[in-house]
Amino acid sequence: MIEYNKFQLANGLTVIHHKDDSTPIVAFNILYDVGAKDEDPDKTGFAHLFEHLMFGGSSNIENFDTPLQMAGGQSNAFTSNDITNYYSTLPKDNLETAFWLDSDRLNQLAFTPKSLEVQRSVVIEEFKQRYLNQPYGDVWLLLRPLAYKVHPYQWATIGKEIKHIEDATMDDVKAFFYKHYGPQNAILCVAGDIEVEEVKLLSEKWFGSIDTREKYVRKLEEEPIQNEYRELTVERDVPNDALYMAFHMPERRSKDYYVADLISDVLSRGQSARLYKEYVMENPKFNDIHAYVSGSMEKGLFVFSGNPAENVSLQEAQDLIWKSIERITSELVSERELEKVKNKVESSNVFGEMSVLNKAMSLSFYELLGDASMINEEVDKYLSITQKDVQRVAKFMFRKENCSVLNYKAKQK
Repeated sequence: MIEYNKFQLANGLTVIHHKDDSTPIVAFNILYDVGAKDEDPDKTGFAHLFEHLMFGGSSNIENFDTPLQMAGGQSNAFTSNDITNYYSTLPKDNLETAFWLDSDRLNQLAFTPKSLEVQRSVVIEEFKQRYLNQPYGDVWLLLRPLAYKVHPYQWATIGKEIKHIEDATMDDVKAFFYKHYGPQNAILCVAGDIEVEEVKLLSEKWFGSIDTREKYVRKLEEEPIQNEYRELTVERDVPNDALYMAFHMPERRSKDYYVADLISDVLSRGQSARLYKEYVMENPKFNDIHAYVSGSMEKGLFVFSGNPAENVSLQEAQDLIWKSIERITSELVSERELEKVKNKVESSNVFGEMSVLNKAMSLSFYELLGDASMINEEVDKYLSITQKDVQRVAKFMFRKENCSVLNYKAKQK
């Protein structure tokens, strides 16, 4: 059981406190309710660009990282289609440094032409290196728009194309900041050997004077139910063929999300899981094969991916996956198999709770999902799943008309 305190400032900032006296390090995590799904379809990649810009200096602080490092701390951030999350860890005696730094950049980011150009160049280089010039790097640039036709999950966090970042103006950047970055759109979690009274004092001191900004009301177009099998074949300069099969799945808040996640574990978690055991160990048809969920807050994707072994065609590889799908939809998973993956979920959850930073991130995320208390309900949700739940959700997801296939072929030399 993870205990916590929660309060809200007058400007709308939600603050969560978790006491953990096992470490002298304090985690300072601030989550903003903005991701790639909130972008203009003609101006994508902004949420990720902003993640970089937030380290480019603010009105009173030229460089974010230098004062933090001098205080013995370190920081980083990540962007997804749903959220942008910034985190720092530092000795508890220097916690106020984190409050000072993050409040200053939220209050007034330094919108300088130099910062925009530097970070724009960094993001463009990342786009080229990780997505365009790396083997299999463009998979999600192809798979997302194949599976999504309406919802903004159809583009990756890096954006649709480099041009959108190249064309970003200072006015575009400022508009994005004031639309999405406000205290009312943020959740701060401080976890460590620190008392709630001190967190309240520091929160009020550093964030209390920041004006609330107009609340962004999200109005996303819902993705229609997919009722057609889709298939795309591309050729790339890669060492081996690869197969990707994506199925629409329940949203993160749904009970059936947990069932889908457990199905991915039955199929692919560890060397004793079905796909690895059958197609890599016993009957080598794949060099590697995986099944996983995207973890999206709204209706996400359940993905099968694999590299077929030599002399195994992409069609044969796809047929083998359909064979495994047929088994999990037509037969009840054994009680022993289900118990095994539940035990893995429970142990990994306990292990994850050992890190003060993991707890701070999770408390922030569950608060955004609905309430921070959900962090203590996760394991029970997995443990309550039955054999019939697995079969029901598998049947619901793994329909051919709900499938989008990307055949990623290696160019013939």
